[in-house]
Amino acid sequence: MEATDGKAPMIYCEGLVKIYKTDEVEVVALHGLNLTVEQGEMMAIIGNSGSGKSTLLNILGGLDRPSAGRAHVGKWDLLKMTKEQLIAYKRETVGFIWQNNGRNLVPYLTALQNVELPMLIHGKPDRAYAKQLLAAVGLERRMGSRLTQLSGGEQQRVALAISLANRPQLVLADEPTGSVDHATGEQILRIFRRLNREMGVTIVIVTHDLSVADQVDRVVAIRDGLTSTEWIRREGDGQSDEPGGQEQSEQDARFGSRHEQFVVIDQIGRLQIPKDYLEQMQVEGKAVLSFDGKHVRIGPPEREIPQLGKKKA
Repeated sequence: MEATDGKAPMIYCEGLVKIYKTDEVEVVALHGLNLTVEQGEMMAIIGNSGSGKSTLLNILGGLDRPSAGRAHVGKWDLLKMTKEQLIAYKRETVGFIWQNNGRNLVPYLTALQNVELPMLIHGKPDRAYAKQLLAAVGLERRMGSRLTQLSGGEQQRVALAISLANRPQLVLADEPTGSVDHATGEQILRIFRRLNREMGVTIVIVTHDLSVADQVDRVVAIRDGLTSTEWIRREGDGQSDEPGGQEQSEQDARFGSRHEQFVVIDQIGRLQIPKDYLEQMQVEGKAVLSFDGKHVRIGPPEREIPQLGKKKA
């Protein structure tokens, strides 16, 4: 479970399974997902509704328990933690930012009091640090303002400061730009990147917003409860603090200029081939694989395989 530089990764998931059960229905949200996130990395997870990305975020945040597999965050084993350890984990290791600011902020408290609250709960009040965090997100003049006096973007910046209040190693953000306009979203992402660099905190963003790719090193796509594709920033491409280019609807168009695309292969050799590739190759149900010593090729069967027990006409 060690990274290439000898350090253990911040997040390590292997064969992660999550099953939701009721009296009548059993739903498998994660089907054996694998994911590694290095310490100090800033990355994004994307996927359609029902892909499993929110389930993964809840597990990493200690809000839900996995059903099987391996899930480690820092020194913590998320499958084996006691209730007391889970409380310590959520207080000390992980910070969380919700899309809905009503879950991030207490409306009758000021911005400064909101940032101080996690410190007080943890028994480590530090007003000077709370002020430092609000200044870091550009709200040094709004510390005495309450929720109703702040714009949506300002509220989200307060939420970012709150997530850092107990000096976590990991920040998880659930659609942090989903409730603000594009320009404000770009501003929030630039703040994320700056704090990631200055504080060394690992940041994982779950989002539908493809413009997030302009501010992160790596984008991981989840499909049907499995990691399917990664886009990794090309070596030599700088991180700009200016807003990204024109938005495009296709993932490849968004990531193609700055990122290199990879298909993720799991621990037993499985991979997910993009559906549009299969459609173009006219592959359905069965496929033929060939290996030339360097490359694996996939294609449709050259002829139909007769079914057992049936005679030729």
